[in-house]
Amino acid sequence: MPKKIRELISILEKSGFTNRGGRGSHRNFLHPSGIKVTISEKLSNDALKYQEKEVKSKIAEAKK
Repeated sequence: MPKKIRELISILEKSGFTNRGGRGSHRNFLHPSGIKVTISEKLSNDALKYQEKEVKSKIAEAKK
């Protein structure tokens, strides 16, 4: 079962990313190390596979 967009955002925030805002349904997150990731869609929507994969990839990159 896919995660919800709000769950991806929660995971990013727990990993040290901060929400820089955005326009419309887009939210831009920035890690103190300079890594950026953008999440789009409504909070209640299911996350797409590429979004889940991108979040995992960016968190792993930030831990290096």
